Amino acid sequence: MSIALRRVRDYLELVRFSHTLFALPFALMGALLAACGPEGLRGRPRDWLGILLCMTTARSAAMAFNRLVDRDVDAGNPRTAGRHIPRGALSPAAVALFTVLCAAAFVASTLLFLPNPWPLRLAVPVLLWLLGYSYTKRFTSLAHFWLGASLSLAPIAAWIALRGDIAWAPAWLGLAVFWWVAGFDLIYACQDAEYDRSVGLNSVPARLGVAGALRLAAFCHALMVAALIGLGVSYPLGAIYYVGVAAAAVLLVYEHSLVRPDDLDRVNLAFFHVNVIISMGLLVVTLFDLFL
Repeated sequence: MSIALRRVRDYLELVRFSHTLFALPFALMGALLAACGPEGLRGRPRDWLGILLCMTTARSAAMAFNRLVDRDVDAGNPRTAGRHIPRGALSPAAVALFTVLCAAAFVASTLLFLPNPWPLRLAVPVLLWLLGYSYTKRFTSLAHFWLGASLSLAPIAAWIALRGDIAWAPAWLGLAVFWWVAGFDLIYACQDAEYDRSVGLNSVPARLGVAGALRLAAFCHALMVAALIGLGVSYPLGAIYYVGVAAAAVLLVYEHSLVRPDDLDRVNLAFFHVNVIISMGLLVVTLFDLFL
């Protein structure tokens, strides 16, 4: 493998590019709901390109910044010591430059939505909120909910980009993403409960214990299903969508069956594979419901 290709792979791994599959389907779902209003289809090809670019660049900037800010923490945690900066595969300066370039690309991508001015106006505040997540574990145990709020912006921003306003439908979808992300991040954070507690980092598992965190995660996911039902009623959506919501609820139950306070070996299966199926599946059933 050439040096250039290896470097590209390093940056893709740094930002966990494959995890874009978590939030991107919900951004596209918000865009679909906005595009398929009662007045007919809306949205130019460049609007859809803008949504893809904004989603990818904003998430990459936030992930790279998180790795930069947490490099010392990661180096001391056996689970994360092999990440790119601690092991020396990428330098802090290189990651900082990558973060700046991604942030600039995000702001530039909002120009594609003109003459709708709102994406450009909101670009910097949204970016600051996303970057701010990286500091939250230093002062609050609610970092999981900050992350949920960060990803919940995706479907709301996609709606604003296409319509230039806000409505109940994207609010319900954003709320569903908020509870979904907070729930699965609580599960994922259980792996680091002891380490967080030992170095004074804040998290719900460190504060309430693994069992308490898993119970709270289950409650969050129940609220996600309720928010998805609220979306279906407010838009409104039909039977195909509700079948998808029921399937998502079953998958969430399965996700929680994979982890126990005394057995976290399958956290990565619960975290990645099940949640990708949920996000992609909800996008597909919404697409079919809107067009069939």
